[in-house]
Amino acid sequence: MPRLRQVPRAEATPEVQLVYERLFQDRDPVAQPGTATGTPGNWWTVFALSPDVLAHAQAGFGLLSSKARAMTPYQRELALTRTGYCAGSQFVFSQHSKAARAAKVPEEKLAAIPNWASADVFDAQDRAILAYTDDLVLADGRVPEATFARLKEHLSDAAILELSYAIGTYRLHAMVCRALRLEFDDLDERVVEVAAPVGASADIMSQISR
Repeated sequence: MPRLRQVPRAEATPEVQLVYERLFQDRDPVAQPGTATGTPGNWWTVFALSPDVLAHAQAGFGLLSSKARAMTPYQRELALTRTGYCAGSQFVFSQHSKAARAAKVPEEKLAAIPNWASADVFDAQDRAILAYTDDLVLADGRVPEATFARLKEHLSDAAILELSYAIGTYRLHAMVCRALRLEFDDLDERVVEVAAPVGASADIMSQISR
């Protein structure tokens, strides 16, 4: 379950009611969760706690998918699918895998995004975008000059700015989804101690160093 309260339909503001109607028709999404893409839908019901924040986030989605963009849908979705994977968000990765198909990213490329560096299905532009995405998400924006130079061989300055903003936006969404346990990121921490058998020695280092 999400870590924050969800807003039921009866408590939603008029602006949020319109969002609920578009996504959930006449259902109360808290009592009857589920979206057309198979997600629980609690991203919207939690973001509805602050209707202007919800509106800002949705405006951002529209901005990034606008036909006025210099970056192409293919470039955007290749980067955002990798962003979801690198940021450890099953929700972002899963949703943008679907969006990537709609943007004509081939299945063999989509399947290879987790291990793109050792895959042979990506062309030079793909690899430049994926390397740049990794530096933004995994290296916190520390992009080597060589990586940036390769990216500029394929994308205009405007497209690079838009791509950077898109990656940063979805890195934020990945972080928030994991922190608040929204949608497919409602996951327990898997890196926990596995207890030793009762009565076993507590000094594991002395055992393995002999």
